[in-house]
Amino acid sequence: MEMKNGYKDTEIGLIPEEWEAVSLSDRFHIATGGTPPTSDKLNYGDRFLFVSPADLGENKFVRDTQKKLSEKGFRLSRKFPPGSTLFTCIGSTIGKTGLASETLTSNQQINAVFPNEWDDSEFVYYSIDHISPKVKALAGEQAVPIVNKRSFGETKIPIPIKKEEQRAIATALGDVDALLDGLDRLIAKKRDIKQAAMQQLLTGKTRLPGFEGEWEVKRLGDHVRFLRNGVNPRAELTLDGPVRYLHYGDIHGCKAPLLSPATLPCLPSEKAKTLDRLLDGDLILADASEDLEGVGKSVEIFGASGTEVVSGLHTIAARFDKSVLADGFKAYLQFCPHFSKQLRRLVAGTKVYATNRAHIAGIEIPLPAIDEQVAIASVFIDMDAEIAVLEQRRAKTRDLKKAMMQELLTGRTRLV
Repeated sequence: MEMKNGYKDTEIGLIPEEWEAVSLSDRFHIATGGTPPTSDKLNYGDRFLFVSPADLGENKFVRDTQKKLSEKGFRLSRKFPPGSTLFTCIGSTIGKTGLASETLTSNQQINAVFPNEWDDSEFVYYSIDHISPKVKALAGEQAVPIVNKRSFGETKIPIPIKKEEQRAIATALGDVDALLDGLDRLIAKKRDIKQAAMQQLLTGKTRLPGFEGEWEVKRLGDHVRFLRNGVNPRAELTLDGPVRYLHYGDIHGCKAPLLSPATLPCLPSEKAKTLDRLLDGDLILADASEDLEGVGKSVEIFGASGTEVVSGLHTIAARFDKSVLADGFKAYLQFCPHFSKQLRRLVAGTKVYATNRAHIAGIEIPLPAIDEQVAIASVFIDMDAEIAVLEQRRAKTRDLKKAMMQELLTGRTRLV
């Protein structure tokens, strides 16, 4: 194989001649965190950042943590200076990374790569983040995945000799991170606006122009027909087939309250013979949740015309009278305080909260007239569409960043 001009062959592949392939432990000081004794509550407080894997991965800089230490707990801990790259080395979240924004500490699941005077700390963070899949693979198939400090330290990264080139790469990637951060904040703001709008419009505290009059209380059980659902686990499902199957996991995993069945898995026809087919406007609720927030989680079917689709394991399929509940509005029923509060009072369970058809049928809720329901649903659907566009833009930007990291952090593309 012909050597690319200006590059050299190393054990980690071709890199520019002006770069080095260095192991982390040869180039940097590496330290592992530790947890102050939890038996002494005085070790914990609200002052000093105490990092766990849950605090890593969402943003580059670690500026806040779920748990914090008191001055006493912080004195007992190994400190990591600002600019340290934090890397999770134990557990299912191996590979999650972050960059210390201030002096902090962590639990024992995290290794910290300390900054030095001749390398750019943000470049080091990006380099280690880029090789995280390679490091994660070192854990193997253990019951509790772990990459020990020695294996982590022996991992090699390509690094420019000149700090100026490191800084140029870090700046380019930082610009993309800034764009992602802006999109994250904009999406969060749009979601907050939608949440506030739901609190007002779904309770009648705020009315859309042109609508007035009292809402009428309806008992849902007087206006619903429950449909026959399947009890088939995911192991019985296929990727292709004539009948789409809505599993309760698909409801909990769905970000939008309206669901098109086109992407659902399939159930063999013979196993779906006795099940009712779903139609546009049918509301499908998950009958079990691991937390109270998930109680009442549901999706409304749309775009099912020409498609056979059935409701599956741990679901409640409800077909409401369209003169009482409008298509589109049913999707947002789960966000109505009157609906969610009544349902959560009825659910049973300790580790898993379960609901049933009788619970749904027994709910009494004030509802606006159909035309107002349609208008309210239209507002929320437009908001959801706007958020979806922003999320797509964010996903494309993340893909762009990944491609840039592959080019810049291997030296395939040079900035200086």
